[in-house]
Amino acid sequence: MIAGALVAALAVAGCSGKKNVKPAAPAAEPYGQSTTPYGSEGYGSGAPAQIGGPSAQETAERALSNNIVYFEYDSTVINSEGESVIDRYASYLQGNPAARVRLEGHADERGTPEYNLGLGERRAKAVEASLLAKGVNANQLSLLSYGEERPAVPGHDEASWAQNRRVQIIRQ
Repeated sequence: MIAGALVAALAVAGCSGKKNVKPAAPAAEPYGQSTTPYGSEGYGSGAPAQIGGPSAQETAERALSNNIVYFEYDSTVINSEGESVIDRYASYLQGNPAARVRLEGHADERGTPEYNLGLGERRAKAVEASLLAKGVNANQLSLLSYGEERPAVPGHDEASWAQNRRVQIIRQ
């Protein structure tokens, strides 16, 4: 920045007889290597520049914020979106051997309470099997089925039921 001002001053001094002379523009900084103490908001914004991106803990928290595996009606088959959730938790658990999670199985209101309790358990066991297959230690996992007793969304339609057919991965 000082060099740019010096070049501009020399250009003005050397060309004092010429009109409409623009000083040389300072060299652009390489992308992601800002030398200014503030982010893209500029000076005076009070927002410090984030150097190096989010912390590892912030990245892990964001990755683990989606902790629900959803299921189709009367099914224990894990879809690709559910596998993605399980993959993130498998990585987290492998990197944190002292961490534990509880797999809470749920079902929608259709079916008897006994059947739905069993279905919630089978869903939790499906998620457990997937985590174990990915190398997670069994001691890091516990299972619990609520069946239809704790709906995520109250209602008696397909949209509500779809949100209630789930396994929630709860960090302990």
